[in-house]
Amino acid sequence: MAKSGKPSPKTNPTSANQQPRAAARPVTAAKDWLERPAIPESDPMLRKVFWGLAGLGLIVLIALSLGSGINADDKFQVDYSQKLVNYYGTFGKDTTALNIPDGNMHLYGGFFETVTGFANKALGYQPTNLGYHNVRHASSAILGWVAMLCAALFASLVAGQRAGIITLVIMLVSPRFVGDSLMNPKDIPFAAGYIMAIYNMVAVLNRMPNPSRWNLVGLALGLGIALGTRAGGLLSFGIFGMFAGLHFLMKNGGFRAFSDGQNLKKYVFVTLGVAAVGYILALLFWPYALQAPLKNPFVALSKFSDLEVKIRVLFEGNNVMSDKTPWNYALKWIGYTIPLGALVGVLGFGVLFPRLCRRYNPLWVSLALFAAVFPVFYVIYKNSVIHDGWRHLTFAYPAMAVCAGLFWNELANFFSEKKYVQWAVYGALGLLCVDAGAFIAANPKMPYVYFNPIVGGISGAYGEFETDYWGVSTRQGIEWLESQGILKPDMPEMVVIATNMYYSTKQLTAKYGDKVKVKYLKWEKRCDDAWDYGLYPTRFLDGGTLQKGMWPPDNAVHIVKAGGAPILAVLKDNGKNCVLGIAASKLNDWPSAIERFKAELANVPDNEIAWVSLAQAYLNTSQLEEAKAAAEKALAIVPDDAQANNLVGLYWMNKNDLSKAKAQFELSIKKEASNPGAWYYLGLIARGQGDNQTALSNLMKAIQISPTFKPAYELSAQIYEAAGDGANAQRFRAAMGQMK
Repeated sequence: MAKSGKPSPKTNPTSANQQPRAAARPVTAAKDWLERPAIPESDPMLRKVFWGLAGLGLIVLIALSLGSGINADDKFQVDYSQKLVNYYGTFGKDTTALNIPDGNMHLYGGFFETVTGFANKALGYQPTNLGYHNVRHASSAILGWVAMLCAALFASLVAGQRAGIITLVIMLVSPRFVGDSLMNPKDIPFAAGYIMAIYNMVAVLNRMPNPSRWNLVGLALGLGIALGTRAGGLLSFGIFGMFAGLHFLMKNGGFRAFSDGQNLKKYVFVTLGVAAVGYILALLFWPYALQAPLKNPFVALSKFSDLEVKIRVLFEGNNVMSDKTPWNYALKWIGYTIPLGALVGVLGFGVLFPRLCRRYNPLWVSLALFAAVFPVFYVIYKNSVIHDGWRHLTFAYPAMAVCAGLFWNELANFFSEKKYVQWAVYGALGLLCVDAGAFIAANPKMPYVYFNPIVGGISGAYGEFETDYWGVSTRQGIEWLESQGILKPDMPEMVVIATNMYYSTKQLTAKYGDKVKVKYLKWEKRCDDAWDYGLYPTRFLDGGTLQKGMWPPDNAVHIVKAGGAPILAVLKDNGKNCVLGIAASKLNDWPSAIERFKAELANVPDNEIAWVSLAQAYLNTSQLEEAKAAAEKALAIVPDDAQANNLVGLYWMNKNDLSKAKAQFELSIKKEASNPGAWYYLGLIARGQGDNQTALSNLMKAIQISPTFKPAYELSAQIYEAAGDGANAQRFRAAMGQMK
């Protein structure tokens, strides 16, 4: 052998690199791709780094999960979990899990809820115990770690251990995915099942026709967890079937492969067998699907498009309904919230895709791309309703991280002969991820609110995008109340807490029994009832209010922040003036109402509810100029407030300036389309101008928005009566009479 250590063709005629092509067994180009030896032998040191990093990641994730707040969706999830425990505990006699109208939870697989439900039952925990939620959070963290691990193992199979380490690092410093792993019982289990199935299908097909039993088990388990969490898990089955077919054709000479009956049987047996086991596994954790195994999973999948929840979301500074978001809603959210290292990696993967396909198995490189990109573009193509950022696409992120890991690994390979440049590549990756990693370290209880430097971090995104949309920060608010001695076991008097995050607040204060009363009050209805302290995150707040720095309000006694941005305000109500003013207004006691609202505004000058209500009281006492001034004060705080805009319009109507009134109501509708009052007044103006057709059209829009808006029915009936159409007039009066 030569001194250089390189084997010569004579001494090693069978070497993969030196064997003359003429002596090689003829293969197709596709098969040559599949069998190309591209991955180096595993380095023992790299293996230790990989598993050491993975082990540390698991410990950190579980530890962080125990400090997380409660997800607002747990109101539905925990209820489903308890119903599932009852269903299986009574061997199907308790059928409440088969149809749950509140949240339609029966249409979701019950894997996570069943496992954690029985674990909590064995430990003796109830939802009012913090331990109950710790079990759920730790379980979610474990599944999040499984997703990270499988993504890294997938990258390792494609391009070697170093690619796996890079992918694992990217996953561990991804605040959104880490944060969801601490408390998200829907999206994280689904993501774990999805990427577990993809990793194991690669491992299985790589070893065909003799795959590892462990990978067969892992593949079936991944398919089962994905479908056993969401009906969308059927996508994993489709991907497996598609890539198994492609692998069979590419490895065995294209369509000529069908002549090899023995090999074809092996592929069919493995593919259908594993898919069947995964499907059955999912059914075992899904009572609704068990009722009609070959029908109900597909029924659930079809119904999701009909049952999509439409809520108000904050996007680019505008409060819009989730079914009215632009086509690029998900793309922008992804671009603004993943670490820069991941973002550059995903984009770079697209640039290097041809090179990666030449260097590595092109089928698996393509699978990584497909698994990452297809869900996102399918959502865009279908114009699906998504909200809460891009959490519905969380399952695609591990595959995105694989793409990013392959790019950075290949970039390092490109400079393998220049070690200093190669280390510069690693340094660049580190610099692009340091912001995300630092955010996790600084905000360990809710890292999911992260935004990257492209949008200026969370401070730049504040008022432009949703932050704590699940209200997990209520736990920090409660802990502050406890640290101040406001909440304690021996409280002398009851403390009343108002919040729009009722479930989490109720569970976290249950230990105080009847010493704490929690009231559900929306932010815009917080003066409808009396309370001592309020816990309000930024969820559902007006974007303009946040951008102008008009929140938190002046009665905030504590602010929970993340990255310098306010996330939750703890409010204190002194004097109950606002709620007493509202009560006086309901009794038409306008002088008392005015007195109370003035007292409230003396203490809390930025209480827009008090300003709007004061404007209404002034209007009802014919103090027009005072009414307009008060309404404009409210609009300075909340520019999109429908009632304040309507009151300005009413001011102009009372001044007999119908053109300005009409313009104001049209502006009000532009800011808030679902504003029945504005449509009603536009109808009233049109009627006064003799345009009955426009009047009726506007009134119908008011009725469509608010079917119980009686003034619109009454005015419609009057218009029809005046036109001699008694039948339609009677129809509207009859509809009005049926209202309670």
